[in-house]
Amino acid sequence: MRVAGIQFDMAWEDPAANLPRVSSRVADAAAAGARLVVLPEMFATGFSMAAAAMAEHAEGIRSALAGLARRHRVWLLAGYAEPGAGRPHNACSLLTPDGDEALHYRKIHPFTLAGEHEHYEAGAAMVTADVEGVRVTPTICYDLRFPEIYRAAATGTDLYVVIASWPDRRSFAWRTLLAARAIDCVAWVLGVNRVGTDPYGVPHRGDTSLVDPMGQAVETLAWEEGVVAGEVDAVRARELRQRLPFLDDRRLDLYRSLEG
Repeated sequence: MRVAGIQFDMAWEDPAANLPRVSSRVADAAAAGARLVVLPEMFATGFSMAAAAMAEHAEGIRSALAGLARRHRVWLLAGYAEPGAGRPHNACSLLTPDGDEALHYRKIHPFTLAGEHEHYEAGAAMVTADVEGVRVTPTICYDLRFPEIYRAAATGTDLYVVIASWPDRRSFAWRTLLAARAIDCVAWVLGVNRVGTDPYGVPHRGDTSLVDPMGQAVETLAWEEGVVAGEVDAVRARELRQRLPFLDDRRLDLYRSLEG
């Protein structure tokens, strides 16, 4: 299955400006044969801590995403802020080519270094959907630093998608952790990040990347807007797991007893 990650510079807290920017990119990716198209974390607003205000856009953003998916007959995965029972959630949806929601994920690890935990409620579940024979599991940005959640979903996942707003100053960690999660789980990983500088003067270099199950970057793009695309072979991942059965050697009961 051909997948595509769209890397772009966001207009801050302005869905009306960002939605047209990504619409043409989605159209181009679909025309080039992508079946799954992915947008970065909180693509329509930027990674804003004005959580309640950003969550007010959730319904309109989801409606626009559903329309894009239907118009271009693609699966579309994108992140946004949404209302919650208490604080809002940093979430993402996977829309089918009919515009229906196939999957909904809420970020499990709010980024405490930026105070995200004070504005957004943490999620509590990993979710996976079958996308034309490829089992897809999404995570969001800071989640990437926690291998435990990836391993928990590993046996049922062919492709992890990581949507992010990851800054340039920690770009080495981003690239390294994408490869590490692929190696940890013997799975494909598509990391989709933003570029540009946010209102706080923080630059983002992107490094949107498709990584194979051995940890090798197949395609990557830094500093500029564009589309990173490539073929994901679920059969290859499953065959590698049979040939290299590292996951079978985990000692899950022991790990639980070692937790302090």
